[in-house]
Amino acid sequence: MSQYVEQGYTAFADHYGSSEIIFGQFRRSRQNTQRIVGATKWCVFRPTNPTRVVVEAAVQERLDRMQTDCIDLLQFHWQDYNDKGYLTALRHLQDLQQEGRITTLGLCNFDAIRTDEICCQLGPGSIVSNQVQFSLIDTRPLHGMADVCQRHNVRLLTYGTLCGGFLADQWLGQPEPDAYSGRLTPSQRKYLDMIVKAWGDWTLFQSLLVVLRQIGDRHGGVSIANVATRWVLDYPCVGAVIIGARLGVSEHRGDNSRVFTFQLTQEDNAAIDAVLEQSNGRHLITAIGDCGAEYR
Repeated sequence: MSQYVEQGYTAFADHYGSSEIIFGQFRRSRQNTQRIVGATKWCVFRPTNPTRVVVEAAVQERLDRMQTDCIDLLQFHWQDYNDKGYLTALRHLQDLQQEGRITTLGLCNFDAIRTDEICCQLGPGSIVSNQVQFSLIDTRPLHGMADVCQRHNVRLLTYGTLCGGFLADQWLGQPEPDAYSGRLTPSQRKYLDMIVKAWGDWTLFQSLLVVLRQIGDRHGGVSIANVATRWVLDYPCVGAVIIGARLGVSEHRGDNSRVFTFQLTQEDNAAIDAVLEQSNGRHLITAIGDCGAEYR
């Protein structure tokens, strides 16, 4: 993590397992005053009565684990839209924010309708972000969510932007993998299913990789992953791309930094669009549902 910070990666986002504890220990161990941002989540999957006591306890647990008095960004997820308790929970989170225990509030995997509802109910500036899946393969945020972001000045924190690593040079020219060969990670199995069953097929995906490689070559040899990331970052509704890294195993720190060394041209975007037009990308929002629907 120190190596990441030394290369300019100063924002970390995770809440699974012991990640909050590790982040808290890491930030406490820093001897300098460099600003390091930690984003975490509170996810409500089961029926819950979000009283002030319940909400405060959830926040305090994160404060304790992260060894801090104030959470930089708390991202909130609520599973059951039929239960409007998410509005009550968010109002309590607002109160805790005003008390200084949370700096900013965000959402995680909320759809456009509920994001708009929440921003209207809680008031201007109440929500700063929504963490959703967004990539060249999954463009659902462009169908409704982007408009909501513009209306309420919300930015997307996107994950799955590299489809678990499939949008990368190592898959160019490769045959379609067996999902259960042992070669793929659980994340890659999920994204492979989306690529070959919902978005298109492996042949069309290879055509996309070829185009991304050609674009990368035009910009000094940047990677396919760089081009795929730049494409997402160029949308005004996107605040940041969350690059999944397995610390000490798969990091790509140097390569990822090259995203900021070039800009996509009209020619580049036209070449990408020509491939995307052959896919079912625009229909994913009806086939799968809006952002986060795949988890509900």
